[in-house]
Amino acid sequence: MPPVLPASPPHQTRIIYYHQTHYHDGKYVSPLPLLAPECGVTHVIIAAIHLNETPENITLNDDPYNAPKHEILWRECKQLQQSGIKVMGMLGGAAKGSYTRLDGPAERFEAFYAPLKRMVEYAALDGLDLDVEEPMSLPGIIRLIDRLKCDFGADFIITLAPVATALQFFRPHLSGFSYFELEKAFGKYISWYNTQFYCGWGSVATADDYEKVLTCGWDPKKVVIGVVTNPANGAGWVPDDVLCDVLSDMMHKYHGTFGGIMGWEYFNSITSTELGEGPWGWGRLMALILRPDIED
Repeated sequence: MPPVLPASPPHQTRIIYYHQTHYHDGKYVSPLPLLAPECGVTHVIIAAIHLNETPENITLNDDPYNAPKHEILWRECKQLQQSGIKVMGMLGGAAKGSYTRLDGPAERFEAFYAPLKRMVEYAALDGLDLDVEEPMSLPGIIRLIDRLKCDFGADFIITLAPVATALQFFRPHLSGFSYFELEKAFGKYISWYNTQFYCGWGSVATADDYEKVLTCGWDPKKVVIGVVTNPANGAGWVPDDVLCDVLSDMMHKYHGTFGGIMGWEYFNSITSTELGEGPWGWGRLMALILRPDIED
């Protein structure tokens, strides 16, 4: 069984970037600007880890995770960690197959899990974000979470990335299993849910879809609102003034319990108030609303 969990630390409203595009126009995209305290970033999730046709073929996007091109990324991730920012990996996403390979017979699970474990150790990740966008059984996802906690300890962060409808009663979604049943059975080992309120699954143009989730019984501490940080990253981008108004209202209503926000994704993040500043400007804007205690 997983280790006994320590007492929960005081709640911190999270500001999370996903970082999948590590090279753009032939140039490396460094996350180091996020070290600026005024960005308020709490977590960076490196995407996307894929388990491919054979167990040893595990990649970060299209290349082996230990390929020379990724050396600078892992080196800079350690700098983020040294500053107090947690660095996680995202497993799965839109490219299907990883969870099919981890589901089902024990022998297949063990074969594909072992290289994943080595990859997490190699990158010294603080946790994994399980983005299940393909059918998976409830016993399968519980087995995966159980093994991660057993192997990496109580402090290892486990999150999931459901679309917003997955946290509402009787709504279609992408993962196959019930998040309500998962939370009931194993929620104490899940830190939060990076909930996708975009691409038609939900919206933060108003608070309505977020409230629909909470009325289904979810703890606001565990529901992180996911948005796209650029209209090019998916349907449902919300302009700064609208997003900030909605977030301000949520922070006021759920003072001390608001889960936070995540942005997909880092490299081309924009804000209409800080055009040309760079992708870290989105984090700075979110910090003004969600972490006003941070000083420039």
